Amino acid sequence: MLEGCVQWPADAAARYRAKGYWKGETLGAHLRRWTAERPDSVAVIAGEEQLTYRDLDRHADSLAMSLGRLGLHDRDRILVQLTNSPQFFPLIFACFRTGVIPIMTLPAHRESEMAHFASLSGALAYVVPGSGRFDYVALARTVCQRVSSIQRVIVDDEYTSELSLPRLANAGTVEPIKDLGKPDDVALFLLSGGTTGFPKLIPRTHDDYSYNFRRSSEIAGFDENTRYLAVLPISHNFPLGSPGALGVFERGGTVVLANDPSPESALKLIERHRITHTSVVPTIALRWIEFAERRGASLSTLHVLQVGGARLAEEVARKVRPVLGCRLQQVFGMAEGLLNFTRIEDDEETIVSTQGLPMCPDDELRFADENGVDVAAGSPGELLVRGPYTIRGYYRAAEHNARAFTPDGFYRSGDVVRRLPPGHLVVEGRAKDMINRAGEKISAEDVENHLLAHPRIRDAAVVAMPDRELGERPCAFIITNDGAPLDLPEIVAFLSTRQIAKFMYPERIEIVDAFPLTSVGKVDKKSLRQIIAAKLSLDRQQPKVN
Repeated sequence: MLEGCVQWPADAAARYRAKGYWKGETLGAHLRRWTAERPDSVAVIAGEEQLTYRDLDRHADSLAMSLGRLGLHDRDRILVQLTNSPQFFPLIFACFRTGVIPIMTLPAHRESEMAHFASLSGALAYVVPGSGRFDYVALARTVCQRVSSIQRVIVDDEYTSELSLPRLANAGTVEPIKDLGKPDDVALFLLSGGTTGFPKLIPRTHDDYSYNFRRSSEIAGFDENTRYLAVLPISHNFPLGSPGALGVFERGGTVVLANDPSPESALKLIERHRITHTSVVPTIALRWIEFAERRGASLSTLHVLQVGGARLAEEVARKVRPVLGCRLQQVFGMAEGLLNFTRIEDDEETIVSTQGLPMCPDDELRFADENGVDVAAGSPGELLVRGPYTIRGYYRAAEHNARAFTPDGFYRSGDVVRRLPPGHLVVEGRAKDMINRAGEKISAEDVENHLLAHPRIRDAAVVAMPDRELGERPCAFIITNDGAPLDLPEIVAFLSTRQIAKFMYPERIEIVDAFPLTSVGKVDKKSLRQIIAAKLSLDRQQPKVN
């Protein structure tokens, strides 16, 4: 395996191969097989452009040869920062076939993050969009000035004066190239959540990531008739391979790419392309539901809405079927590996109130207290996991790995979870999202779910605010339905009807128009904690009037 990565122990690897989780097939070979099975089926739609499986395969081979001519070879790393472009797929499959390792960065990343990824990985090339509201070419040039390893900038633009990704993909007729990837080596780098410091690089192998999308596409019910709308950034684990686009290809379906998740745009695409499946984060699901309630939008073709990336509030989950008319599938997972899904056949109560079951029989789960000791069955604890598609360490991060993984290889997820007797998981919050009020542990997400039942509250995010006496107190950032003020006494009066402990009540509220979001669309609670801490500091500095 690539130097700087942590291998699975030999006995675990042998077990995963024996059980058929790891099939010894590279991701580049997958595309060859898909093309042989259905060469003329449409694989990708982006605007008016369509690519068949044969097109994908041919463009991937052409790009693979072009990468070689540019001096990019086995185990070299490249930064991939593309929007949801049809050229994304030929590029990554070209990488898989040549052994070049793509680093799946996000369109929202800027100079600081990109320079960090380039420096950490020793990336030799940087692939960016050629058009849009942001000048990615200028960003790439700036990063190149900071990181000397980058030798090439490749632009997704037919007419660029730089190296053109579309032209490289259409360089001419080529013979199928030899697949240089190795099943047990790194196929791609995903990114960690990055809520503390820079995101870490997550090495996913051909073997483990293949299982990731093969099994999850089965659970999602994908088949050759699946038409999947990708509205989240395609380089993110959820829409890429959990099951995402790769899961669609595995089953012979079609991926429709979009760069605008707004309901005004996305719901039109669902109707136009007769979309059957899509995956979104809770904030987008909420916007779609609100839009459909106002406009009565028709989503008659949509079979399944997958929601993941953060916990979906039960109050919102209960609206999916009656408002959008489709089945909800909750997805609780992580780019580091473990995936959990509610099953299509689950009863409605299980679907709206749990975050599903692990997808693999060999997913080993533990639930531990703050000292690493297993909690009683059914009690909430930090989720620890290891298994055939969960990494054993981040790339070139020995010090962090010592904290993030147990000595026997369990990944410390940071999620506080409890397991119900049937095996379904319920996410209580983040270990760092627990508010410690004078020794009482308060789940921020639990309080948020109660707040979301208030008829005037559209969305809520609860964070800890520092307190000299109690350590921390809960503060609720609230978006109201009508933008009108909502005061703390009204919130307290409402929560008193919800039969929850008084120590869980927010002790301050901040009415806002929108929440800050991370690069993958999650509520950025780190920023919210910083905002309230700064306000409290300013309050203390204000002169008191007698």
